[in-house]
Amino acid sequence: MKVVHVSQPVAAGVASVVLELVRAQRDQGWSVVVVCPPGPLAERAHDLGVEVRAWSARRQPGIGTVGEVVRLRRVLRDLAPDVVHLHSSKAGLVGRVVVRGKRPTLFQPHMWSFQTGTGLLGRASRAWERWAARWTHQLVCVSDEELAIGRAAGVGGPAEVVCNGVDVDRFRPSDRLAARWRLGLPDLPTAVCVGRLAPLKGQDQLLAAWPAVRAKVPDAQLVLVGDGPMAERWRAEFDDDSVRWWGHDDSVADFYTAADVVVLPSRDEGMALVPLEAMASGRSVVAFDVSGVRQSVGEAGAVLPGGDVEALAEAVVARLADPASADLEGAHGRRRVELLFDRRQVADQVATLVDKLVVGAR
Repeated sequence: MKVVHVSQPVAAGVASVVLELVRAQRDQGWSVVVVCPPGPLAERAHDLGVEVRAWSARRQPGIGTVGEVVRLRRVLRDLAPDVVHLHSSKAGLVGRVVVRGKRPTLFQPHMWSFQTGTGLLGRASRAWERWAARWTHQLVCVSDEELAIGRAAGVGGPAEVVCNGVDVDRFRPSDRLAARWRLGLPDLPTAVCVGRLAPLKGQDQLLAAWPAVRAKVPDAQLVLVGDGPMAERWRAEFDDDSVRWWGHDDSVADFYTAADVVVLPSRDEGMALVPLEAMASGRSVVAFDVSGVRQSVGEAGAVLPGGDVEALAEAVVARLADPASADLEGAHGRRRVELLFDRRQVADQVATLVDKLVVGAR
């Protein structure tokens, strides 16, 4: 069995999902290839001993998409896979134009492109997804809500929900004080936010809520782990000594462990990995009610109306002021992840879908 995973994103959540599937399928004895632009995904796949083919591709569609189609066609013709697994919107666009249903094709949006596109771009994205469903043998959505959004937009075809999963051995409850010591953080009430510093991830909403948090918990500290296009602007706008701008760090487990509460202020998601990783680490989660969050968090924290900055501040304060109750939520979260979101279960579900596609094609 040869499976080719194609992804334009090379970092953060999508890349993590791809790597987990690649690792599991390699261990299953399959021939697995990753096709992606240069970056962390290619480097980590190579470290796993997995074949990597370079594919130059940009995030947004444009005139360069024609060249991306030509390059991917060459790669796939050379590899001749049994199954093509396309991750996120750009690979979904280019890959389905190239393959056109001639090989078994899985498409995993990891959040629909039309959820962020507005105006003409949003309408074009919806129309494309409806059309391209004819070239999608298996749609894989990461949450019930993501599938419902696709169906409401008129996207048809066979579909399954396979929630994201995390490594419950890597992310596990550990000593909070020791983690703070390793990171050089003072032993103070701590909120942690992990994610790319970009409008979609909503750190500006958390920063807007932070003065109200500090008014109730004066010694609180906020640790922002991640980098991105808004870093410089937000740092200039929110000048507060209690906010630590950590930057990008691949070793996020210690940050979850160091937290009293982990905050996800995103404006939209597919099913974010951050709440699952925080829950596996035994930490309470506060998040806005965007796609996939309610399904993942359950009783492991607070799920709030999107954009309600006042409610966000109140929920963070409640957990910083009462860490024992927050830790009880974290314990609920750990059990929930072990039961529903273990990466091994996710890999098994995807493997079953791939097997069915190959058997059907033969």
